[in-house]
Amino acid sequence: MNEHDEVLLQARADTGDWGFPGGYMEFGESFSETAQREFKEDAGIAVVPVQQLALLDQDFYTYPNGDKVQPVNVLYLVQPVDDKRYAVKPSETIATKYFALSGQPPRLFNEQHEKMWQIVKDFVLGQEK
Repeated sequence: MNEHDEVLLQARADTGDWGFPGGYMEFGESFSETAQREFKEDAGIAVVPVQQLALLDQDFYTYPNGDKVQPVNVLYLVQPVDDKRYAVKPSETIATKYFALSGQPPRLFNEQHEKMWQIVKDFVLGQEK
């Protein structure tokens, strides 16, 4: 999130939809390490997780190539560790952009990302009270 409470999303190269930066764990990684690596690969920003917002493990998705998965996602609030921008993987990310939580979300990648959008929105609104 930025100072305007806007959420950074990536336009995915596989579907063109918007989604939260993230991806598969490498063997031996923790959730936190995966979040740091994937955010840098997908969004070009080095981050550190500061708060876990949710664990989502009861959703299902079929990729455009037919692969069926049950994604397990840990949703973190993160903060940048520096002001550097790193190259993103063009095979995964077309663009990144900040979106206001007050408006209609863009077309999100799947139902799990829609749930994550709502979790972030509820978290931010809860902080404003």
